[in-house]
Amino acid sequence: MEMSRRARRMERHHKRNKRNATINLVSLMDIFTILVFFLLVNSSDAEVLPSTKVVKLPESAAEQPPKQTVVVMVTGKDIIVQGRKVASVNEVMNASTDLIGPLKEELDHQINRSAKNRKDSEITIMGDKEIPYKLLKKIMVTCTSADYRNISLAVTKKEKPAAG
Repeated sequence: MEMSRRARRMERHHKRNKRNATINLVSLMDIFTILVFFLLVNSSDAEVLPSTKVVKLPESAAEQPPKQTVVVMVTGKDIIVQGRKVASVNEVMNASTDLIGPLKEELDHQINRSAKNRKDSEITIMGDKEIPYKLLKKIMVTCTSADYRNISLAVTKKEKPAAG
């Protein structure tokens, strides 16, 4: 039996559209790779303060996470800004003035290096819980003289007591 022209045309049409669909995995892999890198770069929303066994931070029940700022670390022997030693604690404690010269110079360098507004400059003091108040006061006076008006003290978050 011979097929009509319409039947032949419909048969060709169905054969043409019967091909299997394929997915281009190469471009899909590229998209996922870019997505993974984006998530890795933007995953941390809080600053991670440098961890050291020399400095034992006091504990606090503060809930607010730290911001990314200039970090002044005070150990039992040294004052360190962004990982660089600027003064020794003994020299600072024996000095007659409250202003710490080398610390002020380094903080001025840090504030000039950043593109932030000087009025909004923030700093975090990461000091051992055993440092004397006199030393902490000298560091804070030096920070305010270097236009760091928003001073934060780094603490360790207290463990909440277990219910029960």
